[in-house]
Amino acid sequence: MNKRLVMASLGNVMLVEALLLLFPMLTGLYYHEGTTQLFAFIETIILLLIIGSLLSILKPKHARYTVRDGFAITALTWFVVSFFGGLPFVFAGEIPSVINATFEMASGFTTTGSSILTDVEALSQSMIFWRSFSHLIGGLGVLVFIFAFTPELGEGSVNIMKAEVPGPEFGKLSAKNKSSAKILYGMYFVLTAILIAALIFTGMKPFDAIIHGFGTAGTGGFSNKATSVQALHNPAAEYILSIGMIVFGMNFNLFYYLLKKEWRVVYKNEELRLFLIIIALAIGGIMLNLAPQYSSIEKLFRDALFQVTTIISTTGFGTVDFALWPLFSQCILLLIMFVGGMAGSTAGGLKVSRISIFLKTSLSQIRKSINPRRVVPVTMDRHWVNNTHVSQVFIYFGIYALVFTVALFVVALDQNDFMTAFSAVAATFNNIGPGLGNVGPTSSFASLQPFTKIILTITMIAGRLEIYPVLALLLPSLWKRKS
Repeated sequence: MNKRLVMASLGNVMLVEALLLLFPMLTGLYYHEGTTQLFAFIETIILLLIIGSLLSILKPKHARYTVRDGFAITALTWFVVSFFGGLPFVFAGEIPSVINATFEMASGFTTTGSSILTDVEALSQSMIFWRSFSHLIGGLGVLVFIFAFTPELGEGSVNIMKAEVPGPEFGKLSAKNKSSAKILYGMYFVLTAILIAALIFTGMKPFDAIIHGFGTAGTGGFSNKATSVQALHNPAAEYILSIGMIVFGMNFNLFYYLLKKEWRVVYKNEELRLFLIIIALAIGGIMLNLAPQYSSIEKLFRDALFQVTTIISTTGFGTVDFALWPLFSQCILLLIMFVGGMAGSTAGGLKVSRISIFLKTSLSQIRKSINPRRVVPVTMDRHWVNNTHVSQVFIYFGIYALVFTVALFVVALDQNDFMTAFSAVAATFNNIGPGLGNVGPTSSFASLQPFTKIILTITMIAGRLEIYPVLALLLPSLWKRKS
C-alpha cells in the first residue's frame, strides 16, 4: 500500500468535509441559533482544515491508485468522515458522547438511519440538517461525490469507485471516472430536487420536505420528527415518499439509459422486474395478513406500501409501528430487509441481482442433479453469467453470513432478547435503520453499551461498502509498504 498516497487522499477528504460543514452552519445562521452551534461547526472546520492540509501535502507527484490503495482509501474515508462529522454534536453538547456521535453520523453517511437519539426534535435545526445532509452525500458514495466535484484523482482511480459503488459489478457510464461521477450525481440531485418540490406541493413545510427528501434520496430515513413520517399526517406525502423510495432503490444506470432513450434496455432489465415483483408480493402478503385489522382498504394499502418500500429500499422511515404487526408480516419485512435494493442504487442489503443469480444458480444445480449431462446456463438480461461471477456471489454470501454471525454474537453479549440482537445487526449491516424489539421503529439504539455501538458502527460501514474494503483493513499484507 502506498501510505503517502492514502494519507494524502484522506487529507483531501477532510478538506471537502470542512467545506460541506458550511451548509449546516449557514442553516444555523438562517434560524438565528446561538453561538454554541456556530462555534461547534467552526471548531470542527478548523480542525479538519489543519489536519487535512498537513496530510494532503504528502501526495506523490506521480500517483497511481492500485486495488489495495482503493480499498484502504475507501474504508478509511468512511471512518474518518463519520468521526469528524460527529464532532459538531459533541462540541455543541447535543450528543456529548464521541461514540454516540460517531454512531449517529456513520448511520447518516452510510444511509442506515439507525439512531441513538431518544428525542430528535430537541436537536437544533443546524444539527438536524447536518445529519440528514449526510444522507444526501453518502447516498451514492462520499468518494463518488468528491470525484464529481474535484479534479481527477489520478491514474487508477477507478479502483476507488469499484470499492465504493454498491453492487456486484461496477458499470462506468463514461470513459472517464470524473464524467461517470458527474452523470451519477447530476441525475441524483435532479431527482432529489423533484422529490422535494413534490413534497412541498403536498403542503409540507420546506424544511420538513428537504429533510425527508434527503432521507429518501439517500435511502437513509433520518427524520426531524420523533415519530418519523407518521407525525406529518400527510397521506399524499406518504405516497410520494413511497414512490421516491422505489425510484432511489433502483440502479441509477437505468436512468442514464432513459436519458439516452434506450427504453428497451430498461424494460428488459431482469433485476428491475424482480425488484418490482418482490415489492408487489410483499405488499400483497402483508395486506392479506393485516386485512382483519383495517376497516379502510386505502389505509391498509398505504401502510403496506410504505413499510415495504421503506424496508426493501433500506430507508427506514416509519408511519406505523410494524413491531405490533402479526409475525407473518414481520417475517416478510425481515426477509426483504436482507434483499435490499438494486445494484448501483443508494439502497443497502444483499442486492436483488445477487439474489437472482443465487436463485438461478441453485435451480440450475437442481436440474443438473436430475440430468447430469444437461447444460443449464445462468443468464441475466439474456447474457450468460460466467462461473467466476457466480462464484463471487456465493463467496460474498458466505462472507456476509460469517460477518453477520460474529456481529450477532457480540451484540448478544449486550442483549438477552434474540429479536433485538438479530434485528439490530440486520438493520445496521443492511443499512436499514430500525429493527425490532428494543431497537424497533418507536425505539432507538441508545440503550446499547458503548462497545456494542462501536461494533454496529463498523457493521454499518462494512454493509455500505459491501464488506471487502473494511475486512481488508484487518489484513497485515494491506499495510506493507508498496514496492
